[in-house]
Amino acid sequence: MLTILGFTMIATFLVLIMLKKMSPIAALVLIPALFCVFVGKGAKLGDYVIDGVTSLAPTAAMLMFAIVYFGVMIDVGLFDPIVRGILRFCKADPLRIVVGTALLAAIVSLDGDGSTTFMITVSAMYPLYKRLKMSLVVMTGVAAMANGVMNTLPWGGPTARAATALKLDASDIFVPMIPALAVGLLGVFALAYVLGRRERTRLGVLTLDEALEPQEAETVLVGAGGSEEKSPRATGGSGSGTDADAPESATADDGFQGLDPHRATLRPKLYWFNALLTVTLLTAMIMEWLPIPVLFLLGAALALTVNFPHMPDQKARLGAHAENVLNVSGMVFAAAVFTGVLQGTGMVDHMAEWLVSNIPDGMGPHMAFVTGVLSIPLTYFMSNDGFYFGILPVLAEAGQAHGVSSLEIARASLVGQPLHMSSPLVPAVYVLVGMAKVEFGDHTRFVVKWAALTSLVVLGAGILFGII
Repeated sequence: MLTILGFTMIATFLVLIMLKKMSPIAALVLIPALFCVFVGKGAKLGDYVIDGVTSLAPTAAMLMFAIVYFGVMIDVGLFDPIVRGILRFCKADPLRIVVGTALLAAIVSLDGDGSTTFMITVSAMYPLYKRLKMSLVVMTGVAAMANGVMNTLPWGGPTARAATALKLDASDIFVPMIPALAVGLLGVFALAYVLGRRERTRLGVLTLDEALEPQEAETVLVGAGGSEEKSPRATGGSGSGTDADAPESATADDGFQGLDPHRATLRPKLYWFNALLTVTLLTAMIMEWLPIPVLFLLGAALALTVNFPHMPDQKARLGAHAENVLNVSGMVFAAAVFTGVLQGTGMVDHMAEWLVSNIPDGMGPHMAFVTGVLSIPLTYFMSNDGFYFGILPVLAEAGQAHGVSSLEIARASLVGQPLHMSSPLVPAVYVLVGMAKVEFGDHTRFVVKWAALTSLVVLGAGILFGII
């Protein structure tokens, strides 16, 4: 019974948000509360919610202060050189812009933090998509998939969880998976190319005059108090343009840009201080010198104090990023209700047991493949903690009974990450859709099929290379 109710609750949530019948934050709260009553455990709802909030509070704190920290770093111009380089490549060509989105997201994902990746990527690319009237779900989908593949880095989370759960060395899991993950990343770039060609066919390639119309440079810094210009009508044919058609002069230096090079918040004299502070912060995260929420709290306080020593300026920066902070932290605590009810009522355990028990005996010698396939839906419907600490050990034990090593099972468990990054249980995805001003249901409807395909590409490459 709990198995059926668990799957029904998840399905109800997804259907309602994709049909836009409820907002994600309302659905995350009200649907699990209703199902908790159906299960007959309504009296314990308060305990379940408090447990969920307690477990996710450090994540919410980390995201709050990470948004402030990286928002300040964007304000002061730390990432402007990277952004300018990507924008020079993108020019005014929709195809290049989509590929550039994937490239930028992949590069920034090296820090292992999804919220950071999405903040920088959206801040850089959002004005281009708006100016050219490109599909914003293409931007969020491509960024989420690129980050999902890169999320398998040992300091990204899933690999460390798999290693901990199965008592393995993280490098033994990750290093052999590099070729398969590289193929997956190439698959994301190929998909970005296809989606970019589709956008180019729909919109055409702008000329320099069209790109710079209206008269002012786009200065949107999403969530940072910037103002938005209305997008001009994109013209230029129905897809006859090629790479050669992209205007050579329509670059970031000519005014077609995402971050205003003359904004008042720039601190060029403090560039190397901010760069050193960011490198130190990321190093401390990787080396685990302090808990990540504490690191971002200290980093945000130091960045604000040094870059904006006057109190009115500090208040202005905090106010500029308050909307993103409130949206993300609110969504995280709403998700705590969902996860708290799933775990507290035992729905997750019953769903996992049902799935494992229904694996045919003949699939025993192929448990690595089974694990890879199961990781795609399970890491979408569950938190990484629930999957890696709850289900992976059971799958590994079943594999060992048929001669499949735990290392193969662990590697296969990473396959579902491209889809996992768009899960409603991943706090960072709300940073992505919130800053991009995209409905979560629209993002879900667009990305699920492409992210699942990317996961299957990684799985196929792993099998082909003999890794899985």
